[in-house]
Amino acid sequence: MQAGDGKSYDDINVTPMVDLYLVLLLIFIIMTTAGVQSVKVNLPKAGGPASQKDKAPKTQAITLNNEGKVFLNTIPVTLADLETRLTTIKAQTPEFPVVVRGDSQTQYQGVMDVLDCLGRVGISQIGLATKPK
Repeated sequence: MQAGDGKSYDDINVTPMVDLYLVLLLIFIIMTTAGVQSVKVNLPKAGGPASQKDKAPKTQAITLNNEGKVFLNTIPVTLADLETRLTTIKAQTPEFPVVVRGDSQTQYQGVMDVLDCLGRVGISQIGLATKPK
């Protein structure tokens, strides 16, 4: 394109656009650093980690060995005894996690019996322990 004075307008002057981007970048930097600053207050101190541990429910471990015996936290129990003990624990702590650990040679029916017992008691936080490869 030619202007009336014979000068070509093939070049685009990007200097004003770069100036605009730098101004926007400067405004962005100022606004983000202003948002990070806060009012200084003297916060109260909370209890140590021991108080949080006391409130956390203790995980119960149910183990089945390859002979079909059931253990609740290393104490041998029958399925009926397991159900009564878990009901007692649930009365004290409504929500607590249970981890079921079974030997690789354990019959699948034994694991299902334990899971059925956990369902009758109403325990919903159940984990099955496995060994990583």
